Amino acid sequence: MPFLFVSGTGTGVGKTFSTAVLVRYLADQGHDVLPVKLVQTGELPGEGDIFNIERLTGIAGEEFARFKDPLAPNLAARREGVEPIQFDQIISWLRGFDDPDRIIVVEGAGGLLVRLGEDFTLADVASALNAPLVIVTSTGLGSLNAAELTVEAANRRGLTVLGVLGGSIPQNPDLATMLNLEEFERVTGVPFWGALPEGLSRVEGFVEKQSFPALDAFKKPPAR
Repeated sequence: MPFLFVSGTGTGVGKTFSTAVLVRYLADQGHDVLPVKLVQTGELPGEGDIFNIERLTGIAGEEFARFKDPLAPNLAARREGVEPIQFDQIISWLRGFDDPDRIIVVEGAGGLLVRLGEDFTLADVASALNAPLVIVTSTGLGSLNAAELTVEAANRRGLTVLGVLGGSIPQNPDLATMLNLEEFERVTGVPFWGALPEGLSRVEGFVEKQSFPALDAFKKPPAR
């Protein structure tokens, strides 16, 4: 059962929409795809990233845990006075979706090193499952530094970064953004997959025009 982890260079960089695009792309290639949100914070019941992914793709997903306050998961759990997420629990939960023909697309919370529990991060979960990463980055001023630091942190932990994807680019990008698009691949050392247009409200139709060759490495399901 292959996993694909999606992490951001920070919060609010377009990670959920990017995850939806990747989920829909893989599904359109004939894969059985399950989107997963490990931890949601700061959203009302029935709202949040996993529900947005379903709305954008038509594919229902799973969520492991959620907390009321819009904070890092370990801090949100602490403020609620509940037990923080345990590493073994989340690994066991993910492995419970075992199916040799399924791809589990896991969206993180914030950046790669945000604490999901008191003593572990998304990077630790990806490492335990030997899962590759896609890094979603902002595209404006300051984004090159954030993208390079995130890829470097992943590399230092022995993780494979398949590519960097711009989570959102305005219709009329400024000079810094335009230059960043040319530099992402050079400074990070991994393929830059382009940037998603700002303001898209659906992935259907858009995904059909995209190509993510690195994802084609996932074994195609047998014809039925």
